[in-house]
Amino acid sequence: MNNQTEIEEINRKIVQMKKITLELNQNEIPYPFLKRNTERILASIKMLELNVSDITESL
Repeated sequence: MNNQTEIEEINRKIVQMKKITLELNQNEIPYPFLKRNTERILASIKMLELNVSDITESL
């Protein structure tokens, strides 16, 4: 795989993680830990998105 293809695959996986996490975050489940932890996961996903965008700009 070349670098561009690898980055596209990583980006696709990040998008999937974000979609699943947003689904969990927006459910009306009465568990506060779910909301807290999905917020943390979304913050980490945001950092991944920023890192991938930095890499794609340099390619």
